Amino acid sequence: MVERVIAACDGAAKGNPGPAGWAYVVADTAAVPQRWESGALGHSTNNVGELTALQRLLAATDPGVPLEVRLDSTYTRDAVTKWLPGWKRNGWKTAAGKPVANQELIQRIDALLTGRDVTFVYVAAHQVNGDPLNAVADKAASDAARTQQGAAGTAADLPEPEPQSSAKAPAKPRRSTAAKGTGRTLAARFPGTCPCGSAYPKGATITKVGSGWGHPDCAAAH
Repeated sequence: MVERVIAACDGAAKGNPGPAGWAYVVADTAAVPQRWESGALGHSTNNVGELTALQRLLAATDPGVPLEVRLDSTYTRDAVTKWLPGWKRNGWKTAAGKPVANQELIQRIDALLTGRDVTFVYVAAHQVNGDPLNAVADKAASDAARTQQGAAGTAADLPEPEPQSSAKAPAKPRRSTAAKGTGRTLAARFPGTCPCGSAYPKGATITKVGSGWGHPDCAAAH
C-alpha cells in the first residue's frame, strides 16, 4: 500500500488585488517538510494566488501517490470539492448565471485531479501553534508576492514563518463604487475575514459576499 504524502499550499496578494504570489511545500508521510517552491504572479488577487498554488502543487507531485493537501482557503477547497460539478453541468456558469471566476485555473486543477486520490484538509491561517506546513507555505507565498521573485528549496532552507504575535501594517484605505459586477464596494472600517476563509485588513476594498462581507472576487464565485 502506498502511503499518503502530505503537502500544503497558499497564495498571497498585497492589497487584493495587488502584487501576488503562490507557494507550496511537500512533506513526507509524517508531515516533515522535504521541498518547497514559490512564484510571483504580478498584479493579481488572493484567490488567483490560492488556486495557482494548488495547481502547481498537483503538477509537481506524483499522480499515483495519494496526496493530502492542507490549505487555509475555503474558496479554493469549495471550488474544487463542492462547486465544480455544478459549474460543469451549467456550462461554467454560477447559480446566478454569471461566468465562473478564474475558470481557466479551475479547469486546469480539475484535469490534474482526475483519477487521483487527493484529500483536502482546511487549516486555520495565522494561528499560534497552527499547522506548520501552512505557515511555511504562507511565508513563501508572501515573500514571492512582496519581492515578485520565485524561489525553491529543500528542508535545509525552508522559509521561516514570522511570529504570529507580530503586527502587520494595514493596507492604505481605498474606496470604489463598482467591482466587476459584484455590486457596491467600500473600504473596510475594521479588519475581518471573508467567507472564503482569508482575512482582509482595515482599508481593504470589500463587498457583500452572501450574508457577510469579503473580497469582490469571492462575491462572483459565491
